[in-house]
Amino acid sequence: MRSVQCKGIAAIMFVMMLFTNYLYAQKKTNDKQAAIERMITARNYVFKAETVLPASPTINRQLTSDYDVKVSPDTVISFLPYFGRAFNAPMDPTKGGIQFTSTKFEYTQTARKKGGWDIAIKPQDTQDARLLSFSISENGYASLQVISNNRQPITFNGYITEKKTKK
Repeated sequence: MRSVQCKGIAAIMFVMMLFTNYLYAQKKTNDKQAAIERMITARNYVFKAETVLPASPTINRQLTSDYDVKVSPDTVISFLPYFGRAFNAPMDPTKGGIQFTSTKFEYTQTARKKGGWDIAIKPQDTQDARLLSFSISENGYASLQVISNNRQPITFNGYITEKKTKK
């Protein structure tokens, strides 16, 4: 009789522990989603690229270096690689990727019906990049398609993170 009571108490404790862990994980997810939403509405975030999918050849490449796009209300700074066909070669060979700083740009943000955002950034003071199109989920995972004047389109997958402040 006593062992049946111990097993019952152990089962109840186990169920309570699972429920507590579920509530903790749910709170953590809600906090992350709220932080992502704050960054998006404040226009102050960093897109960290993890993989790249060039237009041709269609081979998904894992990025091993730190590539990103920093977005703030008044500036967009892009430091991304480029794989694919370029119609004009850059004069400076160190400027081979998608690297620019823009202070004149159009920023359009649209909330999706099932959660997340679509963001279009049209830089007006760069020669090559014509459109940066972000598709961001509620959890911070993002896809970026870059459409250029002199290159084939390229797609990056990654995530949104908070901008680090210099101290």
